[in-house]
Amino acid sequence: MDALIFLIPVALFLGAVGLAGFLWSLKTHQYDDLEGAAERILLDEDPS
Repeated sequence: MDALIFLIPVALFLGAVGLAGFLWSLKTHQYDDLEGAAERILLDEDPS
């Protein structure tokens, strides 16, 4: 029972960190162009 006193705050903290990271990625527009990266690999561009 003593372990729950330690584990519940740790789980809540890790969940908050994950949520903060997700909200940061939304704020910095990480999910705006999902198809662009997938299609960019198919383009045949000359490296020279």
